[in-house]
Amino acid sequence: MQYDTYTMKTKLTITVDRELVPRAKRLARARGVSLSSIIEGALRELTAPETPTFSERWRGAFEWKDADDPRARALRDKYR
Repeated sequence: MQYDTYTMKTKLTITVDRELVPRAKRLARARGVSLSSIIEGALRELTAPETPTFSERWRGAFEWKDADDPRARALRDKYR
């Protein structure tokens, strides 16, 4: 996930569980990024508008050519 690094940043003070901080720093170091960028990425994901999944976007967009086909019935029953 890459974000524009030229956007205006603002300082934020947060309070988290003391045991979480070293684990989060290790994660950031392992990924080669700052802890701030990990937190910013998580906040971006949490606040992003919900987009439908691939299957949700296409559900109902197609009609069965042969609705009586046993394979079609099996798929229809499986994914209802």
